[in-house]
Amino acid sequence: MRVVLQRVREAGVSIGGSAGDVEIARIGPGLLVLVGFAGGELDEDLAWVAEKVLGLRVFGPSGGFDRSVMEIGGEILVVSQFTLLAGLQKGRRPDFAAAAAADAARPLYEGLVSRMRERHPAVFEGRFGAEMRVRLVNDGPATFVLDR
Repeated sequence: MRVVLQRVREAGVSIGGSAGDVEIARIGPGLLVLVGFAGGELDEDLAWVAEKVLGLRVFGPSGGFDRSVMEIGGEILVVSQFTLLAGLQKGRRPDFAAAAAADAARPLYEGLVSRMRERHPAVFEGRFGAEMRVRLVNDGPATFVLDR
C-alpha cells in the first residue's frame, strides 16, 4: 500500500456527468489522502495506516509540525489512486502490474475509510474506480509518502 498525504488548505474531487463536472466532496483545512493498494494488505495494515494518518503531527502554527489532523479539527479527503503503484523503470508506459485489481482493492479502500471514520467524523471520499478531477491548495507545501 502506498499513501501520499498532502496537507491542504482545501481540496475537492469532481466526476464527469452529462451536464459537466459535479463536485462530490470538498474539504477545508486538513489532509488529502491518495491511496493505492498492491493487494494482499491485511486488516492490520489498514488499521496501522488509519492510525498513522489520524495521528501524524503535520500541522501547527506557521506551518509547523506539532499537531495532528484530529487535534486541529481538520478534515480528510480520501481518494483511491492505483497509479501510485505504477512501475516506471522500463519503457515509456507505466506498468500497473504491482497495483491490485479493482475487485481486490475496493474492499481495502472501503475498510481504510471505515477505520478512519470510526475515530474521526470528518472523513470524506472520492468515488472508487471513477475518473476524477482532484483539486487542492497544498499548505506548505507539505507532502508525505507512506509505504506499508
